[in-house]
Amino acid sequence: MISLDRSDRSILGRWWWTVDRWTLLALAALIGFGILLIQAATPAVAVKHGLSPYYFVERYLAMLAVAVVVILGVSVMTPRAIRWLSVGLLALFLPMLAATLFFGHEVLGATRWLEFAGLSIQPSEFVKPPFAIVAAWLFSRQCERKGFPALSINVAVYLFIVCCLIGQPDIGMTVLVSVIWFGQFFLAGLPLMAAGFSILGGAGGLVAAYYAFPHFASRMDRFLSHTGDTYQVDHALDAFMNGGLFGVGPGEGTVKMTIPDVHADFIFAVAGEELGLIWCLVIVGLYAFIVLRGFWRLQKENNLFILLAVSGLLIEFGLQAVINLASTLRLMPAKGMTLPFLSYGGSSLWALALGMGMLLALTRKRFGMSDL
Repeated sequence: MISLDRSDRSILGRWWWTVDRWTLLALAALIGFGILLIQAATPAVAVKHGLSPYYFVERYLAMLAVAVVVILGVSVMTPRAIRWLSVGLLALFLPMLAATLFFGHEVLGATRWLEFAGLSIQPSEFVKPPFAIVAAWLFSRQCERKGFPALSINVAVYLFIVCCLIGQPDIGMTVLVSVIWFGQFFLAGLPLMAAGFSILGGAGGLVAAYYAFPHFASRMDRFLSHTGDTYQVDHALDAFMNGGLFGVGPGEGTVKMTIPDVHADFIFAVAGEELGLIWCLVIVGLYAFIVLRGFWRLQKENNLFILLAVSGLLIEFGLQAVINLASTLRLMPAKGMTLPFLSYGGSSLWALALGMGMLLALTRKRFGMSDL
């Protein structure tokens, strides 16, 4: 048995005594819930598609193994290495994001995916974590005022991403990226008046999207009027009613037989029916704990880049969870966004693993500034 004491100066020893083990434990718990729910939800979906009952389970476990390696591998990196990794990933995935407008695989009227050798990749998922890091670095450089046009580059990258996302179209992802970027901008010293104009601009953008994109208008109308095609949300709410406090038991639910995307966008409905309200609150508590724990770790942080980068990653993680949960519970219009570490989906899972690995790396205890 390997024993790691505080005098161990190996990479593994230093990582173990500096990483936030509470966040690591919460992530492990979420992954455990994800394995349980995927095993409960996907056999029925696989049979509907004429596949082996455990087709999606096997694929999920294979993707999860890669995700765990990504989390642990990235978490040992220094902040400087995280910064350069993010620059490289952004340089790789921004052209791919633009390519979706011309070569994207269309699903339900949206071209968000690229096909490579039988694999479907959603570049926008992989853009989010490195963009949060690069934007934080550029905001911190702008605050240093060393003559480098950091703000201009930052604005240009943000507008490029937003234009690509609107072109797909993906309004939900556009909102998520915008909240991350403006949240970091506010923390970096955006004037209150400018922040107010940004909020008004965001509201105006949503109004414009309502009139420009019929699918977005349809979702808003169905949410506000509770009429039209609300099949998935209605069955999700029924699942929570059926589950009650303690659930009907893993594998015993019926909602997975009726909702087409139950293993992806509506996985929380499976949790509501089969695990019940109490365990659903535990899952929500895990998301809240990771976000609050991350901000708590920033209390004594005096490096602006670390503060902005971690804040951006936490906003991304927390807001994505809130959007999925609120959509499932009909607290907001339905949006096809996965629930972190619980939903099925390779691009989303790997991108989230990348973001959480970066979060763990940037919140590790640092006893010197040489690695910044």
